Amino acid sequence: MAEKELLSKTLILRITETDYQRYESLYQQSDCASIAEVVRRILSGKKIVLFQQDASRDVPMEQLTAIADELKAIGRNVNQLTRSCHSSRFSDQQVRYVEAVADSLQPIMAKMNEVLVVTAALSAKWLQK
Repeated sequence: MAEKELLSKTLILRITETDYQRYESLYQQSDCASIAEVVRRILSGKKIVLFQQDASRDVPMEQLTAIADELKAIGRNVNQLTRSCHSSRFSDQQVRYVEAVADSLQPIMAKMNEVLVVTAALSAKWLQK
């Protein structure tokens, strides 16, 4: 950091409670490290980047996360069945394993349909269709 950019001077400033609350709110929503940084950027005319969270996205995101976890668990089961099938010595055993894998894939299709429904709802909201 160049010497002129170092924060070497102290400025004591009194403000109203309303202004303080406003700066604190900006700080909590911004990329600033402190309320003092918010005030410094305002005084110097620099940009303050604000982050907003859309609470309406929380529930669908939780649903998608839960579905993804279920899909991972199903995938692990399919991998275990496949390994068992490859290591078995009898063809009738292999047929049973393959049938079990096929049965395991049915819930995946149902979960994929759930993902598509949730994704369609999210895209309609996000893209304002």
